Amino acid sequence: MPVYYYDPPERFVAGAVGQPGERIFYLQATSSGRVTSVVLEKFQVSLLAERIDELLDEVLRRTGGSPEVPAAAPTALTDDGPLDLPLMEDFRVGAIALAWDGDGGMVVIEAQEESDEPVEPLAEDIPADGPGVLRVRITPGAARAFAQRAQRVVAAGRPPCPLCSLPLDPEGHICPRQNGHRTSSNA
Repeated sequence: MPVYYYDPPERFVAGAVGQPGERIFYLQATSSGRVTSVVLEKFQVSLLAERIDELLDEVLRRTGGSPEVPAAAPTALTDDGPLDLPLMEDFRVGAIALAWDGDGGMVVIEAQEESDEPVEPLAEDIPADGPGVLRVRITPGAARAFAQRAQRVVAAGRPPCPLCSLPLDPEGHICPRQNGHRTSSNA
């Protein structure tokens, strides 16, 4: 399977397509007319955004405040644009790895295709016959902006039930806190 390597990409974003409750989530890297789009689950997008912020907060803590690592997403790096078209799924993500490259001061994100035989995360040599891999190296500022957008994309779905926090469908849902009784979404 191919390895898609962007060091750094011109653009790296999370996005979703479809109606809330039926959305398909993507990570998308773009550079020099090349576009790589991989499909992943909503919780993976949310977790990746959370982990990026935790990683950068830890770098800030350990360095006593590095000038290269912003505490928040720089406004100039905000990207609210739609995913690039045509939107073609290169593969479905199984595992995601995240690392800090202290020498280059970059965040490394690797998304690996779902596979019965995954390769070692962030390995130097990736076997040509292994699962597909998308690896990007981005600046800390771009990573903060990615995380901020990813959190907005996840939050733009169905509103949570005020009782159980599960997502509400437009016609309501069966709420475990109501002993299986249906609640309306305008409750």
